[in-house]
Amino acid sequence: MAQFPTVGVIGAGQLARMMIAPSIALGVNLKVFAQAQDDSAALNADFVLGNYSRADEVLAFAKNCDVVTFEHELIPQSVIAELEKNGIVVRPRGSSFIFSQNKAELRKKLSEHNLPSPAWQLRSQPLELDFPLIAKSISGGYDGRGVWVIHNEGELKELGESDFLLEEKLNFTSEIAVMVARSPHGQIATWPATETVQSEGICIKTVTPAPSLTHEQHGLAQKLAIEIADVVGLVGVMAVEMFLVDGSFVINELAMRPHNSGHWTIEGSTTSQFEQHLRAVLDLPLGDTAMRAPFAVMGNILGGEKTDMYRPYLHLFARTPHLKIHQYRKTVKPGRKVGHVTAIGNNLDSLHEEVQHAVDYMNGAIDE
Repeated sequence: MAQFPTVGVIGAGQLARMMIAPSIALGVNLKVFAQAQDDSAALNADFVLGNYSRADEVLAFAKNCDVVTFEHELIPQSVIAELEKNGIVVRPRGSSFIFSQNKAELRKKLSEHNLPSPAWQLRSQPLELDFPLIAKSISGGYDGRGVWVIHNEGELKELGESDFLLEEKLNFTSEIAVMVARSPHGQIATWPATETVQSEGICIKTVTPAPSLTHEQHGLAQKLAIEIADVVGLVGVMAVEMFLVDGSFVINELAMRPHNSGHWTIEGSTTSQFEQHLRAVLDLPLGDTAMRAPFAVMGNILGGEKTDMYRPYLHLFARTPHLKIHQYRKTVKPGRKVGHVTAIGNNLDSLHEEVQHAVDYMNGAIDE
């Protein structure tokens, strides 16, 4: 009897946590490389404690895995290179993963292939863009961190001497994300395009399929995601974040791992992004991405007044039995993502109301 493989995940946050259920169903062994024993995934999975910046510690972990993948972009390229040099199967490879870690490298790659990007340059180059513009940390920024709107030369100087990516400020009508999966031998699957709703740089809600897109635009968004997946040599699942500008798409960023904009797939799709990521990195045939209902709405639970995330179930489950709640078991802090809720069905207005009520009740904004 063939041995079931072991997948090692660098990182033990909520994304690794949500890989646990499909790994159990598939019979796949899942090990996570955690920073602390109370990390979200470490509470429920086999874990090893370590520092993802130390090649020796990550290599010791990886040697007990058949394939290694990621749930965040923070692991240094030098560590990934050390794994690959020692024969560890890393998916996606470092040469691909760099495009979700380094925004400047992503912009260069997209420009080489004439893929739609905002006008951009590096801070170290003579300024050619007009104000206002967007300044981004080249690496490390996420959930609104490391992104600034710059209105004049004085604000630009306040950022200091470090290099930044500078981009034109786009007047977009909506933000879209397309989840795409690709296997080592090139099989590709996409989910319907999702509209993401942001507040202060943090995604607070997703709606699938994106209601702001025409049927033709949905097809174009998926086609663009597939093209990018081939260009960067994706293996695994990736979120392609886009802006809709004057009816056309402009690529914002890539996340080469499961992503917040794909959480709806757990209940809303035949194959979730988390199962699909495991299938892809193990080079298994990819699963069906069809939706289980006409609409799926997902709302992020951000930390607020309430710290007891269990007691609200009594009200919410009685009020909306079909509501699905996912808890990350993270310490509740203001503005921190501590869980999400999803509802699927036929009536988009009702789904919006149900999800918003649940989110507001969970974080203490309402009490009934």
